[in-house]
Amino acid sequence: MWQKLSLRARISLLLALVLAFGLLINIARLVVEAGPRVQAEDQSVIRLAREFIEMIVTDLKETPDPEARLRQIAGDLSRLRHVSITLQDETQRAANIGQAVDDPHAPPVWFVNMVHPETTSVAVPVSVHGKPQQLVITSHPNDEIAEIWDGIVTQLGVGSITALALFLVTMTVVSRALTPLADLSRVMNRIETGDYGARVAPAGAPELAALCGKLNHLAATLGEAVEEKRRLAERAVSLQDLERKQIARELHDELGPYLFSLRAHASALVRLAESAEPAREALQAHGSAILEQVNALQQFNRRVLEKLRPVALAELGLSGALEALLRLWRESRPDVAIETTISRSLGETGETAALTIYRVVQEALTNVFRHARATSVNVTVEPAEPPETNGNRGCALVRVRDNGCGLTPDHKLGRGLTGMRERIMALGGTLSVASSDGGVTVEAIIPNAAR
Repeated sequence: MWQKLSLRARISLLLALVLAFGLLINIARLVVEAGPRVQAEDQSVIRLAREFIEMIVTDLKETPDPEARLRQIAGDLSRLRHVSITLQDETQRAANIGQAVDDPHAPPVWFVNMVHPETTSVAVPVSVHGKPQQLVITSHPNDEIAEIWDGIVTQLGVGSITALALFLVTMTVVSRALTPLADLSRVMNRIETGDYGARVAPAGAPELAALCGKLNHLAATLGEAVEEKRRLAERAVSLQDLERKQIARELHDELGPYLFSLRAHASALVRLAESAEPAREALQAHGSAILEQVNALQQFNRRVLEKLRPVALAELGLSGALEALLRLWRESRPDVAIETTISRSLGETGETAALTIYRVVQEALTNVFRHARATSVNVTVEPAEPPETNGNRGCALVRVRDNGCGLTPDHKLGRGLTGMRERIMALGGTLSVASSDGGVTVEAIIPNAAR
């Protein structure tokens, strides 16, 4: 049941229990202290009454009629508030003195019996003309008990009113302090439905105001991430369309002429075969031309396949493919020193990650040899610490640094590196390009577990 209560209900219930418990403890304290208080009052009034009687009795012998004077004193003293003093033969009458009448405000019987269960009486011996008599002092704490009971009732009433007022004030303050929670819940529901522009006004306690600010920041970050994802998807589609257009153009511009030439030579061979005496030289010429066209088609096929999927990557693995790529560049550009550091401890990178690493190195080297006018290039591929957003997945660090002319301040990344950056971001990695007087550094963090 406690788990089903709202925060406001829990605070209300706890506060009510604390106030009720405090009030009950205070009332219990008054009740426990009532008995000793009444007993102390009894002892005090009886002691004072006894001292008073002993002082008066010493003057009885000097009176003409000591017995009448004693009865007069007993009658006068029977009207005291908390005590009655009577002759022994009038004890029963004195017992009725001070008894409570039917008073609706009188304390209940159970309370009287609890705080003063027995009547306290003390006999003081008195001698009149040699005749022993006794004055009986009887305590009547009814007034004291009534005062204590009135105090308990008053405490109960005032305490209840005070506790109720404190409860209402506290709940009003708590309700106002928790008002931002409703706004937070409403805004989170809107964010859940995709409304990342929803915001909540910071209000309430500093902790809740900080929570509102963090929720607004989270909504803004989610909105930016969703928009970035949309842009990446749009860019990926446009890159795919562009790659298809390039392949279609190459097929049309290169494959078409080769096929037309093959058709022409094949038609010529058919015509020669139909002649009675085909010319040997013509047959050889057309056959050689067909072989040349087929060889050119094979070269074209390799270039297209290399663009779609590096053959060396599938045959040699990532390290072997990178070494083959760097060897080709060394052979084609012997004037540029290429230093490589390819770690053998990359682990299982995954097909998509391996292709991405290969493409980053390929694109970076292409840019170096085309634009940088560099004399040395350093290529590094090694394990890297994963970024915080990547969890526990291992990552590969790819760094290509040259000593060329660098980039101009207004330079924009080409289509190749832009496509690589978006591809790497889609995998959860990062790509950065830094330029200085000493050249350009392309650095990428690529998650290994991407498939």
